[in-house]
Amino acid sequence: MIQPGMPGSDGTAGPTGPTGNAGTAGTAGSAGTTGPTGTAVVADPPPPLPSARLARRRGIEFTLIVVAVLLSVYGYCAVGLARHGTVPPGAAGYGAGLGVLALLAHVAVRLRAPYADPLLLPIAVLLNGLGLVLIYRLDLETPGDPAAPIQLIWSTLGVALFIVVVFFLRDHRVLQRYTYVSVVTALALLLLPILFPAVNGARIWIRIAGFSIQPGEFAKVLLAVFFAGYLAANRNALTHAGRPLLGFIRLQLPTGRVLGPIVTVWLLSVLVLVLERDLGTSLLFFGLFVILLYIATGRTGWIAVGLLLACAGAMAVGRMEPHVHGRVQDWLHPFASIDAGLGPNQLAQSLFAFAAGGMLGTGLGLGHSILIGFAAKSDFILATAGEELGLSGLSAIFLLYALLVERGYRAGLALRDPFGRLLAIGLASIVALQVFVIAGGVTGLIPLTGMAMPFLAQGGSSVVTNWIIVALLIRISDSARSQYDGTAAP
Repeated sequence: MIQPGMPGSDGTAGPTGPTGNAGTAGTAGSAGTTGPTGTAVVADPPPPLPSARLARRRGIEFTLIVVAVLLSVYGYCAVGLARHGTVPPGAAGYGAGLGVLALLAHVAVRLRAPYADPLLLPIAVLLNGLGLVLIYRLDLETPGDPAAPIQLIWSTLGVALFIVVVFFLRDHRVLQRYTYVSVVTALALLLLPILFPAVNGARIWIRIAGFSIQPGEFAKVLLAVFFAGYLAANRNALTHAGRPLLGFIRLQLPTGRVLGPIVTVWLLSVLVLVLERDLGTSLLFFGLFVILLYIATGRTGWIAVGLLLACAGAMAVGRMEPHVHGRVQDWLHPFASIDAGLGPNQLAQSLFAFAAGGMLGTGLGLGHSILIGFAAKSDFILATAGEELGLSGLSAIFLLYALLVERGYRAGLALRDPFGRLLAIGLASIVALQVFVIAGGVTGLIPLTGMAMPFLAQGGSSVVTNWIIVALLIRISDSARSQYDGTAAP
């Protein structure tokens, strides 16, 4: 019932009609009106504004994928024109194959991860396509040992596993259930190559009947799952529990139960370095754990401790293990073999290739990086890119890697669950550490290691693993954006 002089909802008197009855003021967003008989009529509130929906951005992803495929086909044609003056006869098939793989991956993301980051898949397609171009270019120098067709088969397998992960892994948190299963499987994969003969001085390959695989590539993903799961469950103990170290270092050592796995990981990295003679894998595993330990605890002291342990282990093994010691000597004296009249070694040839490239490069197909030798298509594939694309092209490649890592970090930081955050940062850090270790080795910044440049280098295990990493990052980025329930601004 409306009474005269009744105040409106804002505390003021409502308007008075011709009969003297007071109308009520409307609620927020509506006004009270007076009817012809003097009775107050309250206007209907306006309809609620529709909630802002997250932009899915799959159209942007598709456009970037088309650009990535076209750039790869252009590079393939440029190699043929530079070498033979004609477009290679397989250019159409190469473009169609790469395009179909990219399209299938895009459809999987559109159907199962609609809110995923739109840059991750195009970057992977472009890097993979460029790697196929560089390997094909080097195949022209070694017609009896073609590697590009095999690499394309491995890339197809990688994209197939990418689609499987995107389709069937609906929630990344499921992986946390398999924390300790992951570490046991990873240890088995790491120790398996010890039973097989060494290849080029390192025991990191399994070769059976002409088929070769590198188990350590798959182990790094499993270890990232283990590190993320373990640290997510014990981050409070690592941060607060324990006693201060020596009384003057602001770092609290956790209890033995919590600290034990940390020491175990350090010993494992040294064991890999000793038994498999693989400096790169050792640095990758321990560096990954130190990064995730810092992210989980926020304590810079763990970085200092990790670096000290890594340096101590590397120095000890570098002095005792002849293969690792030889890598260190080549790094310290890259031109010693030239001075001795033996000709340039691989590292020296790599440095010559970078120097010959200059700012703009010699052009695709016009370099001489094949002089590096047997590892030109794998460990030293970056030297070919540096010589034929120049510093500008090499910088663009590094920017692609940096963008891939940045988008992985961004997806992790946007998540609310600690496991997903650590897993995303760990997977992105694997790519970052690999690029640093490989680029640093072939440019003489650090001792040379036998690792494959992600997506670029020849290596089936590597390209398959990197496609799995991208699939996991896409799944995590989709969860990071869709957690806002469609109410966040695009």
